Amino acid sequence: MELDDQFRRYFGTSDLATLTPAALAAGTEHMRVAFGLEKDRNRRFALWTLMHMLGVAPDLDIAFAAPEDRDAARRFMEMTERIDED
Repeated sequence: MELDDQFRRYFGTSDLATLTPAALAAGTEHMRVAFGLEKDRNRRFALWTLMHMLGVAPDLDIAFAAPEDRDAARRFMEMTERIDED
């Protein structure tokens, strides 16, 4: 998955700074639906990470049934927090 491709898929543009609040809300809702329907574990995790970066990801216990997926998501969250601290 290319990040720009995902932005275009859900928001119609790769430049999120140009989105209206309504377009951002519609795109994030589209992502939530896609996340709920996604069966491929890796694609689901990738979509969750994008949602997390946008601040719209579901809680880990709702998003992932497998403990190892929740652990991987926690590690991802910790890594992004360290980047934000720098």
